[in-house]
Amino acid sequence: MQNRTLELLKSYHLKATPQRIEILNVIESLGHANIDEIYEVAKKKHSTMSLATVYKNITALLEKNILNEVALNNFKSKYEIVKDRHAHLVCKECGYVQDIELNQEIKHISKDISSDYNFNFENLELNIYGVCSKCSK
Repeated sequence: MQNRTLELLKSYHLKATPQRIEILNVIESLGHANIDEIYEVAKKKHSTMSLATVYKNITALLEKNILNEVALNNFKSKYEIVKDRHAHLVCKECGYVQDIELNQEIKHISKDISSDYNFNFENLELNIYGVCSKCSK
């Protein structure tokens, strides 16, 4: 995982600090994580890491489009490493987030919007809310 993280930072011309590497490793291992979750896991390995360091690095990684912010209703935003277009299943009870692949029909929405509405389509964010199997028991 660390080699991939180093290559990712290098490709975006960002310094590969131990804190930045750990933050990305935490996000990659959790899939989706809010600031508090990232901080709690990262400080176990880097006990001197501050919450301010996590915020500063998340901001830098967002600005470079390495991370994507997943805004959630009634929960703190979660962060994920940028990947192909996808949607999220979100549990409205516990806030668990799971990626789901978008089928081809949904992927063509961008072309339809661009041509039908003369709108420069840049991004599609789709969160589907429900209750996960753990919470429905």
